[in-house]
Amino acid sequence: MAQTWNDLLFAHWPVDPAVLRPLVPRELPLDTFAGRCWIAITPFHMSHIHARGLPPLSGLSRFPELNVRTYVTLNGKPGVYFFSLDAANRPAVWAAQRFYRLPYFHAKMSVEARNDWINYDSRRRCGKAEFRGGYRAVSEVRLREKGSLEHWLTERYCLYTVVGSKVYRAEIHHEPWPLQDAEAEIQANSMASAAGISLPEVSPLLHFARKLEVLIWNLRDVDTNFEHSACI
Repeated sequence: MAQTWNDLLFAHWPVDPAVLRPLVPRELPLDTFAGRCWIAITPFHMSHIHARGLPPLSGLSRFPELNVRTYVTLNGKPGVYFFSLDAANRPAVWAAQRFYRLPYFHAKMSVEARNDWINYDSRRRCGKAEFRGGYRAVSEVRLREKGSLEHWLTERYCLYTVVGSKVYRAEIHHEPWPLQDAEAEIQANSMASAAGISLPEVSPLLHFARKLEVLIWNLRDVDTNFEHSACI
């Protein structure tokens, strides 16, 4: 699949590994930086979504998405583990659940650009998971150096999911993140608590990315490398 990610905010909080270990499948080793795990809440909106080589489908090629994620490493390959992914398109939610085995939820969402600010509102249609606030970039684009916390948090080129006790991985390809420092005014945020995670009472680490072109491959069984899904 090809897709474009637009106006993305990374809001990261440090979390003790002991808090996350019961919430992440035991098959996935937690990844830490300086002894701490990190939780990200990431609102953005997607466009030009299509199977590679085919045109975008009407009604399925553009919608907001918001995810809650942490970081894991399996067999030396760092990746992302999602606690939840909320999206505003019901057919896309069904397809992602079916073909990518990911915890997608249908949500009522809106994204509005006003001056430099991105105003974002997401409310899950079933359950109490809400994010409401605004954010913007406050610096020029700067690629982050390998070994830095920002590089460790963002430069990950696969996602992991677990069904039963079987681990699946989907490869992700894109250019290095064009990160900018950011500021945010968050009025409501129950996304992490909906996943059973209590965020620390500290200001999050904030970064913004205006646009990123992304390719996502099919899920594969990590043990057998057997392909389990078709492109949506």
